[in-house]
Amino acid sequence: MHVTHLSLADFRSYARVEVPLDPGVTAFVGANGQGKTNLVEAVGYLATLGSHRVSSDAPLVRMGAERAVVRASVTQGERSQLIELELNPGRANRARINRSSQVRPRDVVGILRTVLFAPEDLALVKGDPGERRRFLDELVTARSPRMAGVRSDYDRVLKQRNTLLKSAAMARRHGGRSMDMSTLDVWDQHLAQVGAELLAHRLDLIAVLQPLTDKAYGDVAPGGGPVGLEYRSSVDEEPARTREELYGQLLAALAGVRKQEIERGVTLVGPHRDDLLLGLRGMPAKGYASHGESWSYALALRLASYELLRAEGNEPVLVLDDVFAELDARRRERLAELVAPAEQVLVTAAVDDDVPGVLTGTRYEVAGGEVTRL
Repeated sequence: MHVTHLSLADFRSYARVEVPLDPGVTAFVGANGQGKTNLVEAVGYLATLGSHRVSSDAPLVRMGAERAVVRASVTQGERSQLIELELNPGRANRARINRSSQVRPRDVVGILRTVLFAPEDLALVKGDPGERRRFLDELVTARSPRMAGVRSDYDRVLKQRNTLLKSAAMARRHGGRSMDMSTLDVWDQHLAQVGAELLAHRLDLIAVLQPLTDKAYGDVAPGGGPVGLEYRSSVDEEPARTREELYGQLLAALAGVRKQEIERGVTLVGPHRDDLLLGLRGMPAKGYASHGESWSYALALRLASYELLRAEGNEPVLVLDDVFAELDARRRERLAELVAPAEQVLVTAAVDDDVPGVLTGTRYEVAGGEVTRL
């Protein structure tokens, strides 16, 4: 899989830009603030419907513009597809595939797959559980694009249930009429049903990702492991494996904390409260791993993601956003050697010397809003 052309209109700093892309390595080189990360951010957005830098779409639209358009031609084997997303902050985004307007944005998910390495990846090890949940769910969706709909449904049900709990909490505090619990029962069932689906996919992912991450860590930092991945559920210390059992666990957990939830006005258990525990040599990586070990762990998670998707028959585009400047010489060269054979690698760097010599290919200079092929 590779992107053959990227087109942006009113995206970030670009009023308009057209970038032809080749298989192999393409490096975007330019000083900070010139827009090179904006290019690979757009590629990542087409794959995940989200940015690795911001949590909302508003900052992605060029100042003064009403909307942004991101368009790319994607080739896999003998098949090519044109995908387009129109970003409309405050309104619904729109999508097109091969010029057809009769698709939802989430229908685009799966056409392009990416694995992105970025300085923000350090948060996978050192950051809050939300960073690791996002990592899991984006990889779950890359493996099974229909999970984009499941994730959307879970967020919608969770929002509705929290609104109901907040109303119940307010009524209780102010001595109002008690809430009809049968309404909450219905939302419990919805949350448990969708949550069980999401949990099952997360657990399956961790089972296959564990050995790949351990191997990748050994490749990046020889002799530094082993590493361990453990799912920490808010529902049960030992989550079930089948969807039916997970559904039952979730329903029981929701019933068990209902009193506290009504008091606090928020859903206290479910996939949105879970965490992925990262272990290194039998200790928690968060708090115990050095800065270099944390970087190696983050890189290992991304490399394992790439190997998993590739092994399942759909090699993703690798995106390395200003990563090499963050690494020491040994890790820089080792990472470059590991990613060089990929079908397509997109690299950003402040100076050409930051791109390891093994990553030969196309070079673009990014400066003053212009993207020039060298």
